[in-house]
Amino acid sequence: MSWDRDPRTLRRPARSALIAASMTAMSLTASGCVVVHGEREILPSTTRAEAAKALQEFTTAYNEADKAYDGSLDADHTTGALADIDSARLKAGKANNPDGNPNHTPLKLTDPKFTIPKKAGWPRWFLVDAAGNKGGTARWLLVFTRSSLDDPFQVAYLTLVAPGKVPEFKKDADGWAESVPANETALAAGPKTLSQDYATYLKSGGDTFADGSHTSQWRALRAKNAKKPGMATQYIDEPLTNGDYAPLALRTTDGGALVFFTTRHYEKQTAYAGTSVPAPNKDVLALTTGEIKQSLTMEFVSNEVALDPPKGGGGQVTILGRIQGMTSAEGS
Repeated sequence: MSWDRDPRTLRRPARSALIAASMTAMSLTASGCVVVHGEREILPSTTRAEAAKALQEFTTAYNEADKAYDGSLDADHTTGALADIDSARLKAGKANNPDGNPNHTPLKLTDPKFTIPKKAGWPRWFLVDAAGNKGGTARWLLVFTRSSLDDPFQVAYLTLVAPGKVPEFKKDADGWAESVPANETALAAGPKTLSQDYATYLKSGGDTFADGSHTSQWRALRAKNAKKPGMATQYIDEPLTNGDYAPLALRTTDGGALVFFTTRHYEKQTAYAGTSVPAPNKDVLALTTGEIKQSLTMEFVSNEVALDPPKGGGGQVTILGRIQGMTSAEGS
């Protein structure tokens, strides 16, 4: 990053990294002591009943927080990218509406489909695909994760996907799905590197990603904005891959994967001499430090869901959905 005022100073302390936890059970037998390492056992991440309960608890907490514009009310139910986006949204809402959200409409999620991977080690996680009363006909995809048995399930990823675009997942005879490791090499782009691949693509283009609203069209929009009269706009994109931001992927029936990943984006608007940056809206101002004189640098966190085809078939990665939120800004 090379701007005069380094946007990295805008970052808030990150959420605590996922705990590298393990379970060890001791079983005494007639022949001696047998050690069973829970982190090596391939087990379902949770039960279907527990997954349904986690969804209900999240929805209740999310609605309470949205109604009051109070981030403390759902902080125990969000993590990673969603926590960053949601907490900033609620902070701005509270600043502009101290008495709560005057436009609150409770989120209702119906027709939930639970995809629970059978895997070893932590984090344990699962996917919910549901219909919502917001976002039109789009399906709501929520990824719940936890890092130990003592932790509650929290939503790390929340994206909206057009109906019919959610792929079929590979499942065993009992209906459990397959988690794809981050270092998988049999895909067009590995889950571990997908965040960096996306950041690189947004800057330089390339053929890793298929054309669409979150790829070629977004790059074209940025190029257009960069040339607006009287103002220069610069963009910097960074991967987010560790801890609560780690990518999570499910195997699809065609041998590919559905991958959830996170990126961070900066947008710096600088007005030419003698002019000023257009006044931002009140929600942006609520998250802005410093005085906006000639420039405004905004930080965004984005969570994406991508369809990653098998390697060798010539297929490109398709971004199915992306939700982005501004988390902070600085004027100068």
